[in-house]
Amino acid sequence: MAKAKIAVNGYGTIGKRVADAVRAQDDMEVVGISKRTPNYEAVVAHQLGYDIYAPVAENVEAFEKAGMPAAGSVEEMIEKADLVVDCTPGGVGEKNKPLYEKAGVKAIWQGGESHSIAGFSFNAESDYEQALGRDLVRVVSCNTTGLCRAITPIDRELGVKKVRATITRRAVDPNEIKKGPVNAIVLHPAKIPSHHGPDVQSVLSHINITTAALVVPTTLMHIHTVNMEVNTDCTAEDIKKIFSSQSRIRFVGQGITSTAEIIEVARDMKRPRNDMWELCIWPESITVTDKELYFFQAVHQESIVVPENVDAIRAMMELESDRAKSVEKTNKALGF
Repeated sequence: MAKAKIAVNGYGTIGKRVADAVRAQDDMEVVGISKRTPNYEAVVAHQLGYDIYAPVAENVEAFEKAGMPAAGSVEEMIEKADLVVDCTPGGVGEKNKPLYEKAGVKAIWQGGESHSIAGFSFNAESDYEQALGRDLVRVVSCNTTGLCRAITPIDRELGVKKVRATITRRAVDPNEIKKGPVNAIVLHPAKIPSHHGPDVQSVLSHINITTAALVVPTTLMHIHTVNMEVNTDCTAEDIKKIFSSQSRIRFVGQGITSTAEIIEVARDMKRPRNDMWELCIWPESITVTDKELYFFQAVHQESIVVPENVDAIRAMMELESDRAKSVEKTNKALGF
């Protein structure tokens, strides 16, 4: 079977991880990545052997002067692809949509864009089968991915009546040096609900969910305080059993009480870029009272959506019709 030809438009925090993840799959190949300027990320991409494409002619000249000639324009990259994964900043992806439509290629956007850009929002565990053969898909944000991974298996086994979650967000990614609060906890937004609940409903439309969010001065991960009311009597052990059956959920214990220690585990495991692709749940936090369960979970914002992008590609290109087989293939290739 011929490999699916994938272009990655935008080679930042998510794009570079998606490119490496696609390259690791045996049924896909990266035909190129795009960068606007020949910065340090572009230098590494060049060293890794990626063909680099630039948005406009002036940028092509900048790459030439920097000693790493661009392979061409973004339009030329798109023409070589079966599918484009758009990893550009939120709002930019919407402007790129006409390029993809003109070229007649399939496209994936990230959670920074609205649900309406594709009309379909994706989480591998929740709606893989509905993505089969689609031309346009939006992979939901890191926080929404984490919530969907936790809610979906509980809903399948016990039925979820409602979800209430408070999201403590990292301020910025580690390489961002000009953003974020330095000495403050910021309500984001002050109004409840935050956008995360409606975003979950873009995937799980039947779930009654309300979320609140605040931003704290850290760069490592997000933490969610989750409360679910379920329809079926259960115990904490039942919940642990359900979560432990999920390959993209990792229990964190052994004295771990912070996001810093989770990232240290990823370092010790020699994960690329210290990535923790799994949703991390503290098993000792799982508590059940009268069909209400509570737990803490942590989301590595830089990497949790990466395997979801790979599975979205596989579904859209119809490389694998079975969700579980795609997830297993993606996980194995990444090195879960």
